[in-house]
Amino acid sequence: MDLHLKNKVVLVTGGATGLGKAIVEILAEEGVKVAVNYRSRKAAADSLVAELRLKYAVDALAVYADVSNEDDVQKMFNDIESQLGTIHAVVNNAAYCANPECAELTLGEFRKCVDINLQGMFLVCRETVRRLRANKLPGNIVNISSQAALRGSASGKTAYDMTKAGILGFTRSLAIEVGKDGINVNAVLPGLMYTEIIAAAIDADPERFNKRSLLGRIAKTEEIAQVAVFLCSDRAGYMTGASVDVSGGMALH
Repeated sequence: MDLHLKNKVVLVTGGATGLGKAIVEILAEEGVKVAVNYRSRKAAADSLVAELRLKYAVDALAVYADVSNEDDVQKMFNDIESQLGTIHAVVNNAAYCANPECAELTLGEFRKCVDINLQGMFLVCRETVRRLRANKLPGNIVNISSQAALRGSASGKTAYDMTKAGILGFTRSLAIEVGKDGINVNAVLPGLMYTEIIAAAIDADPERFNKRSLLGRIAKTEEIAQVAVFLCSDRAGYMTGASVDVSGGMALH
């Protein structure tokens, strides 16, 4: 299916690795001018951009920003606009997971989780809306949440789960605010994915992870990414305020 995304500009935060990288690669396949945001993975972002340019002959840009920093976010958008053009869509994928249980969680770790997962998403969404309105353009915002927003975690991720639940409320409220502007705002709720962060744990005991899904397996990042890319497109033009469950049945909501 042609998603009508060719030559449009899409920003993916936290786009150098994991799910973000999978989203970036599928966008490039669609002919998108893609901006790959990174904070600490500069080498990975630069390598990915070089690969995209060579493989898909698309314009691609690695762009630094700590999304929790207001000045960084504004500069990031300025850099993207000057080099790629006006942004059509953003995927808020950048995230931080604080692992300790609540009783052991430091205030610093809690704040870092909130700053990146919620404040960062807010700042990117706010800048996106401001610029789309200024240019009188429609657009799409896709916020990456988690099945844990609905189910919680059994492994000490209370701060992370709280922020992922907050993303759902923010997504719905923002969709109400900006629908009249032709800006669609949706959330994706992934389940377990095979990424480099948890690959070792999965490989050590795959059955423990696989049985948590009704499908008997965890997801490939590409399976989640395809849904996020669809939501970036005009093919999803009548979807807004939605929370799309891509958890293999883990959430069952």
